[in-house]
Parts: sequence; structure tokens; C-alpha cells
Amino acid sequence: MSAEPSIYERAGGDEPFRRLVDAFYARIERDPLLRPLFPEDLEPGKLHQFLFITQYFGGPPRYAALRGHPRLRARHLPFVIGQAERDAWVDHMRAAIDEVGFPEDVRTALIHYFERTATFMINASDDRLDLRG
Repeated sequence: MSAEPSIYERAGGDEPFRRLVDAFYARIERDPLLRPLFPEDLEPGKLHQFLFITQYFGGPPRYAALRGHPRLRARHLPFVIGQAERDAWVDHMRAAIDEVGFPEDVRTALIHYFERTATFMINASDDRLDLRG
């Protein structure tokens, strides 16, 4: 009895995830709300995102080898993330997912994960009260 292929395998391995990260970050570069939350040099973040999402969806454990435990919420706490930032981030990720053209079952899994995780990253209310402390 063989195990069901991972989302990473069903998506086609590294290549579509590289395209996803590139398409997502191209949108971030043009976004006046989100761009200030990212460092000037986007390349390290692109690498980390690629390694994380490929590992999360069943690819090689390269993220853990490089950075250890993801600690996603802790890594994002320095940034004020409210509903507007969450929604813009998700919109860009959904557009990037659609641009890559993942199979429908993979697309659904990716969107579900990113929407849920982006909501978890919210640390500020709509009136900009900082909830991080």
C-alpha cells in the first residue's frame, strides 16, 4: 500500500513553487500597503518562503535545516498586521496561485492554508491598536 502523493508532489515539485514565490513577490513589490513591511532586499525572504512552503506541503526539509522551527507568528510579530494587510497579502497569494495554474486540488489546499495562516498572523485591530504585546 503506497502513501498518497504529497501536495508538493502533486503540484510538480520545486518549479511551480518557485514560480508561485516569484509571482507573489512581484505583487508585493508594487503594493503600497505591504511593501513597507518587507526589507529592501526581497531575495532572502523569497528563499525562506520557498523553502518553507515546499517543506510544509511535503517537499524536502530544507527550511528546517536552514532556519530550524518556522515560528511563523513569532517571526511576524515585529510587523503590524491588521485585517487590511492580511487581506492584501491573501489577495496577492491567491492571484499568484492562479497565475501558476496549479491543479485544482492543489490550488484548494494552498488557498485554504494561506488564508488560515494569514488570519493567524493578525496582531493589530482595525483601529490600529497593537495586539502584539
